[in-house]
Amino acid sequence: MPRRARFAALGLAFLGFAAFLLVTQPRPSSTEDLQGIAADAARGERVFTAAGCASCHMAPGATGAAQRVLAGGMALASPFGTFFAPNISPDPAAGIGGWSLEQFATALRDGISPEGQHYYPALPWNAYNKMTGQDLADLWAYMQTLPPSAEPSRPHEVGFPFNIRRALGGWKLLFQNRGWQMAEVPTPELERGRYLVEALGHCAECHTPRNMLGGLDRSRWLAGAPAPDGKGRIPNLTPGKLTWSEAEIFAYLTTGFTPEFDSVGGHMAYVVDNMARLPEADVRAVVAYLKAVPPVQ
Repeated sequence: MPRRARFAALGLAFLGFAAFLLVTQPRPSSTEDLQGIAADAARGERVFTAAGCASCHMAPGATGAAQRVLAGGMALASPFGTFFAPNISPDPAAGIGGWSLEQFATALRDGISPEGQHYYPALPWNAYNKMTGQDLADLWAYMQTLPPSAEPSRPHEVGFPFNIRRALGGWKLLFQNRGWQMAEVPTPELERGRYLVEALGHCAECHTPRNMLGGLDRSRWLAGAPAPDGKGRIPNLTPGKLTWSEAEIFAYLTTGFTPEFDSVGGHMAYVVDNMARLPEADVRAVVAYLKAVPPVQ
């Protein structure tokens, strides 16, 4: 190859790499809404429960009081590899005890670590990015009251090219969404239901199908999807398929029993356990949302 062509190729490669770095750089959002907030750990426990934090971040098989020790380790299988929930206990070395509230908010709402690295969307920051500053501050205050654990976080088992975290910046440009899927919420109950389903509960992360790159297919919102581990299918929650009455949905979410007297299984059992701990008005708001979402067959 002539020298001039080699220089041109090197120049193009340099420009391409520079463009990659520019496009994929982490872009944290503002944390001004956290300033001056009076955090309440008691309210934070309700946020913690609605968000299902312990369901993923407790040690596998933990029961009783041990579920409050957020040592991590639960495996989340996917077509891109296996992700392991990290230690998010208040331990300053193994957990997140050394973080600030602002760093915590940036992790949850932007998927960016205190070191400036992108987090994989196994952390549902694409739902949590709709959390209010008050809820974030309350949640942070509550999590400081939980027991610390020195258990180190287990590394993800993700192969090339998915192990290139910087490339997640491009994924975010394609699929990051801070808007509400249900644009119109004419009642306070429906507004609360939207917040619980689309933000805190991050229900769409499992119940909405994804495209080949792992982005949510928002045209089929809550229409069900193959289980990420390839075993079975996560059900359709829209009125196009879920024909249960409001009372039947409420009973399922709080007891785990279907109208046919079948019982909940898998990870949904943790969801039911969390729902049963929420105020009745919150569960009824979730039911109202599920009845109002557009049906998808």
